[in-house]
Parts: sequence; C-alpha cells; structure tokens
Amino acid sequence: MNPAARVQTAIELLDAIIIAARDGGAAADTVATRFFKERRYAGSGDRRAIRELVWRAIRRFGKIPINGRSALVALADKDADLAALFTGEGRAPGVISADEPRATGSDMPKWLVPHLDPLITEREAQALLERAPLDVRINALRAAQLEDDGLPMPTGGEPLPAPLLGLRFASDTNLLDHPAMQLGAVEVQDAGSQWIAHACQARAGMTVVDLCAGAGGKTLALAAAMAGPDGDVDGLLVACDTDRRRLQQLPVRAERAGVERIDARLLDPRRELEALDDLTQVADVVLVDAPCSGSGTWRRNPDGRWRLTPQRLAVLVTEQARLLDLAAKLVAPGGALVYAVCAITREEGEAQVASFLARHAGWTAEPVWNDPAGAASPGRPSGAGRLLTPAHDATDGFFIARIKAV
Repeated sequence: MNPAARVQTAIELLDAIIIAARDGGAAADTVATRFFKERRYAGSGDRRAIRELVWRAIRRFGKIPINGRSALVALADKDADLAALFTGEGRAPGVISADEPRATGSDMPKWLVPHLDPLITEREAQALLERAPLDVRINALRAAQLEDDGLPMPTGGEPLPAPLLGLRFASDTNLLDHPAMQLGAVEVQDAGSQWIAHACQARAGMTVVDLCAGAGGKTLALAAAMAGPDGDVDGLLVACDTDRRRLQQLPVRAERAGVERIDARLLDPRRELEALDDLTQVADVVLVDAPCSGSGTWRRNPDGRWRLTPQRLAVLVTEQARLLDLAAKLVAPGGALVYAVCAITREEGEAQVASFLARHAGWTAEPVWNDPAGAASPGRPSGAGRLLTPAHDATDGFFIARIKAV
C-alpha cells in the first residue's frame, strides 16, 4: 500500500470511529481491530502507519470532527508532506480545496475545561494526550516459578518506584506472546492502578471487597497483597461487578496468576446488596473503583473525549455517589473505604468525597499512603484525596481517597 492509499484508508477508519463515537458504539481500538480484519490486504507496516495517522488526528481535536477527511485535511494544512498525498490519483484522497470543511477546536473539549481539577494546567492537559508507556505488575509467586523453570522475565523495562513491584516499558512494546505474560508472572497494569491497590493496605487475614472489579486487574493486585504462606489469598477477597462479560474474565486471569481463593459475585444493578448481605459491616476494606469519565486515560483512549458530554458526566457523578453509599454499608467499624476514579474532573474527585463526608457522620478522611519515611508518595493533595497525573507522576490520571469508618 503506497503512502497516499494509507491516507485514504486512514480517512475511512476515522469515519468508522467517528460514527461509533456519535452512536455510542465500540471504542476506537475495537473499531480499528474490526476494520483491519476486513482489510487483510493491509500489511503490518500499513496498519501501523494508518493507526499512527488516525490517532494523531484523534489526539489533535477535542471536538468530534464532521468526518475523517475534515480531520486529516486540517492536519494537512500544517503538514506539507501529508498535504502532498492528496492527489486524487488511484487510491489517493482527492485534492484539497480551500473552501472544504476542516476540523476545528483545541485538543481539550471547551465545555469540560471548567470541570477539571484545579491542578490540571495546560501542560497537564497536554500530557494527557501523549502516548503512554506499558506498565506491568510483577506477580512474585509466578515470577519465582518462571525462574525455577529457566524461562526469562521481560527485559528492557525500568523498575517502577517502590513499594510497587513492576516494570515500565516503551509504549510500543509487545509482551502478549512473552512467557512471563502467558504464565501469569506479569500483568499489564498502569502504575496508577497499582497505586490504588497499594492504597487499600490489604494484608493476609483481612476481608476485602472490590466492589467494581471489572475484569479483575486490581483484584489480582489485592490478592498478591493478601497472600499467605502458600501464595494464595489468606482471608476473604470478594470481587463484584454488574457486567457479566467483564467479570467472567477474572477466573481465567486468576488461574493464570495462581490464585484460587477469590469469591466472584455477579451483582444485579441497583439490587447489589441482595448478593452482599453477608458482608454488611464486615469488610476491613472496600475498594470502589467507580465507573467514571475515563478522562485520566486519554493517553490510551483519546476518543473518550468525543464520547463524554455534560449529561454523561452528570449521570456518572450520580452513580458514583450511589456506589459510595452502598459501599459504606459493607465497611466494618474501623474499616476503610478506598474510592478511586481514572478521572481528572473535580466533580468525580474531591467534590465527590466532600459530598460523601457531608452525608455520612462518623466517617473521616485519612492519608492515602501509609508508607515509611522516604518511600514514594505519588500525587498531590486534592481535597481529601490525591490526584495522580501523567505530567507529575508518570501515570494515568487518577483520583484516590481513603475514608475511614470511625
């Protein structure tokens, strides 16, 4: 495929992503995967070049373009090499005319700017759209088994800061076929997510509830923190979610990681307590990694900016509050509720926790981290919690708070 044909194909892929974003369809990564399955004539080099051009356009425009061509024409206006490929010959896109539509706007949706956490400066906002590295968490038990079997751990990664046990690789690193990945010695997990699990301060013998477990990434990190002498969970670790498809991934991941004792519970939306009645005021820790805007993960999912609306944000904030109130019923006296969102809006972070504390007497915020002097203490104070950001902490954007039942 020649360079001009790649540009035309990028326009077509962008069209598909834009339609999916407008209609509430699949995310850009999923759309791209399906797109290339239907175009097997595109080689690996073609696919890489097309994806890079498409994601460059997605990152550039915070407002959804009218179509793929308008986005690439706007890029071509400031890129002579790209503009030269609009020849109209063969598979090349048509010649650019001066009066045809161009995508416009900044890289951040204007309506969202007033809602951002005050710590999000222009530099912070820009960092949210840079390519993210590949972080992995090391499963110590499986890593030791890998070493005993003479199999290699991944090389070329930089250690994550203590007390995290993980590695950071370049963004284009592919570990899917590496023995360490296939045998559960490493799990892909952003350092920010690993910090959330660390904030739970889980340990052997505890009762810990991961209320919004999803596919179980943080559940497995909690399992490692609760490991007994045999390497499996010592205590009760309950992983819950209302999404059957996502929760069904946990048993497979747990088996690969060598973890057997996880109590997975599928919950009915708005009837969650029916399946959690035995845990009322029992849990030492409840983690609420709540559904959110995903604004902290735009390095990985920049098309999320096209899907977020004021109405959607309001719905999410209401659901987060409901889940916090639900989680509070499960925490034992003296226990802790850890609230986290991969979001950088004030409503989903500091304001959400302030509202919870105003509704619930007898609860108090406490330090998120409980590490010895000199240990890493990521993030910056944001209300009663801490905000992690790419520019400041080299993680995705996360708000984390730890609230104690007095």
